[in-house]
Amino acid sequence: PNRFTPGAVIAALDAGKHVFCEKPPGRTLRDIEDIIAAERRHPGLKLKFGFNHRYHGGIQEAKRIVDSGRLGRILWLRGIYGKSGGAGFEQEWRNNKEMVGGGILLDQGIHMLDLFRFFCGDFVEVKSMVTTAHWKIPVEDNAFALLRDAQGRIAMLHSSSTQWKHRFNLEIYLSDGYISVNGILSSTRSYGDETVSVARKQFNEGFAQGKPREEIIYFDADPSWELEVAGFLENILNDTPVESGSSEQALKAMQLVFAIYQGDEQFMQSPAAPLDA
Repeated sequence: PNRFTPGAVIAALDAGKHVFCEKPPGRTLRDIEDIIAAERRHPGLKLKFGFNHRYHGGIQEAKRIVDSGRLGRILWLRGIYGKSGGAGFEQEWRNNKEMVGGGILLDQGIHMLDLFRFFCGDFVEVKSMVTTAHWKIPVEDNAFALLRDAQGRIAMLHSSSTQWKHRFNLEIYLSDGYISVNGILSSTRSYGDETVSVARKQFNEGFAQGKPREEIIYFDADPSWELEVAGFLENILNDTPVESGSSEQALKAMQLVFAIYQGDEQFMQSPAAPLDA
């Protein structure tokens, strides 16, 4: 649970150990700031956080296409990441505020925020609404947010634990086409198959308006965990910097999480407000 993350990470670093830690990096911004302070005391050690979605085949393919420039520049992004909760959900430790600090946004939505940053970098403005719409829990079960970067690009997020059919969808619309990552492979396959749909915008080329010809790429294996750990081992063995899952990236993802919380004044006055926001 998130409550124990900073203490365990700091103790390991102070004991001279390299550290691989799951996300999120604690319950509060202070937690990750304390971890970074410990990391700076030990510049020879490696610290990596488990934002494994960056390593999924669909995300990697989308990044290659964006970076190639073949579809132009990014205009906007839209991300939906939701799960259904289920029997006993209200009693899970993930919904115990003292244990975790926040709800679905901090637990799962942080992955989508990290992916937004993977494609666009930093965001400078946040508008949000956060709510506990259904579950009887002391944390949020839905978060809606609009984020804008310095270039004016906008990313839209919906993070939910009332998505009765599990869903992962990241859409990237560019000046000359679009990419849609649909589904994310997991051990239960509850988020469906992982595919990437790619298309160029088509006007007056004999195609029905708004129905461009799509290419669909399918993925049947999830190498994300292996790639993530292999990258960490490479960082240790060859003394290279952590490029995905660094403490700075973890801090910036956490800053976005809390900017979304704080962007809704009504939510911040409710019993579901996060710890030490």
